[in-house]
Amino acid sequence: MTRRAGSTLTFAIAALIGLALACPAQAEKLIVSVSNARVTVTPNYSGGELVLFGSVERDSPAPVELTPYDLVVTVIGPRTDMVTRRKERKFGIWINSDSRQFLMVPSYLAVFSNRPIEAIAAPDVRRRQQLGIRHTLLTQRIGTDYADVVADDQFRTAFVRLREERELYAEDPAAVKFLTPTLFRTGIPLPAEVPIGSYEVHIKLLGNGELLTQTETSFEIAKVGFEQFVANAAKQHGIIYGLVTALMALATGWMASIVFRRD
Repeated sequence: MTRRAGSTLTFAIAALIGLALACPAQAEKLIVSVSNARVTVTPNYSGGELVLFGSVERDSPAPVELTPYDLVVTVIGPRTDMVTRRKERKFGIWINSDSRQFLMVPSYLAVFSNRPIEAIAAPDVRRRQQLGIRHTLLTQRIGTDYADVVADDQFRTAFVRLREERELYAEDPAAVKFLTPTLFRTGIPLPAEVPIGSYEVHIKLLGNGELLTQTETSFEIAKVGFEQFVANAAKQHGIIYGLVTALMALATGWMASIVFRRD
């Protein structure tokens, strides 16, 4: 082997060692599950709760002094467009003076952690990982532009507040409980007017303020009963549903005419 070839090989080995040191193998892995992957709601549904539970698995035995973990769970419901309006009092009455459209934002948004988000990670990590409602992207239409704005924006603040009042947005810094250093659980509240559809659950494990690993799971909220039967009929058999609806309207009108004629 020539001196030049030997130096090239040495450089390649050094580069591989440096790459390995810069990208260490992942030490943790999250195993999670929800208590019910499909929740059915009826017209008289008054709310409920799912339970998310899981564990942290390590590739190698934990050191004697294991750094405490932090866990942030973000639950995102079906996305939809919404509008927030600002009212002003003019001439003794309240009128809509301005509005802002929110595009494909979560209809349900909940963030649960084992301690306050501010204590878990630095501001740049919270923004990058979207930890907490304050750092979750809520895209708005502002004129001809589409963007999220600062968390203190009046429309954004009002939008979040209104969703919180309906228990559709929530943040709880003490909802995640570590039963052991590696076993955890948290409840996911489902209010009475919980939106129907598929829900994403993002679980992020942090240590010393940095993301260690993450995983996700999901569940579904489905409506049952006569209302859902009607909705399915309208969706799957639109023409037949339209004809039946028209016939029922005609029949109702005919019966009403008979009743009034007798009077």
